[in-house]
Amino acid sequence: MRVVVFSAKPHDRDFLPVACADRHELVFHESRLSAATVPLAAGAEAVCLFVHDHADATILAGLAKLGVKHLALRCAGFNNVDLAAAAQLGLGVARVPAYSPHGVAEHAVALLMTLNRRVHRAYNRVRDGNFALEGLLGFNVHGKTVGIVGTGKIGLCFARIMHGFGARLLAHDPVPNPEAVQLGAEYVALDRLLAGSDIISLHCPLTPATHHLIDATALARMRDGVFLVNTSRGPLVDTAAVIEALKSGKLGALALDVYEEEEGIFYEDLSAAFVPDDLLARLLTFPNVLMTSHQAFFTREALTSIAATTAGNLDDFAAGRPCANAVKA
Repeated sequence: MRVVVFSAKPHDRDFLPVACADRHELVFHESRLSAATVPLAAGAEAVCLFVHDHADATILAGLAKLGVKHLALRCAGFNNVDLAAAAQLGLGVARVPAYSPHGVAEHAVALLMTLNRRVHRAYNRVRDGNFALEGLLGFNVHGKTVGIVGTGKIGLCFARIMHGFGARLLAHDPVPNPEAVQLGAEYVALDRLLAGSDIISLHCPLTPATHHLIDATALARMRDGVFLVNTSRGPLVDTAAVIEALKSGKLGALALDVYEEEEGIFYEDLSAAFVPDDLLARLLTFPNVLMTSHQAFFTREALTSIAATTAGNLDDFAAGRPCANAVKA
């Protein structure tokens, strides 16, 4: 089956062909899927998309006219796809529901500990010959209360690590995870978690109900000096609100691997240009903000898993059999 891969990066060219093992003809394009790039899918039965590719009703109709029958998402999120329109057009959609939850959870911990112990600042200081300790004071995670919003696979992995640190665990999820309870996690209402946590880590999906889950109201309920970590979805956090909370000192530190307006910025090299987003540029001026560019998933194990699952989904599409990872409206 001919598959056009949009938003292709070098790692996609390394891992996807190995997983597909010549079962599918892969055509790679660095361009994101948009109204302007739909023609690149001519002659393909399937397209392979990533988080910043657009697949609204108009674009899907354009793909269908070209003969595309399937959309294989090499990511877990699917809010960039109009599922109702896909169903009307008879387009199959499948995703990668889980890949290396350990990698994402470990990255969240890495962000937390880097900020807490000022490792990034110490690294630069020492390289400049400054071996002073002033400004590098951190705290023990042991004995602190860690609030975990979302206790699916990634949230559970994060909970296990925090349990290993000796932290007290508060959790919030519509469906409590028995394994988190066994770790000693106490499930509470979101307001109680916000008010009672020293550290808050977000691991929930993006839905209409969770959009700007962390807004000015939520921030006001938090303890002064709280550490907030988001390795889940950018729009969970109201950027303007967290900037105000950083300025006032309500937020002690902010660690982000995602950003609500990251499209067109993350995964791009802007070092010779400028950051076109004013709120993002403002965030980057705070010494107590640490940001990575949606790399929490970026481990060898995760890329292998993503490629294998994507290849399996394509195999199901090609064989005309039900796909276990199908996504429907």
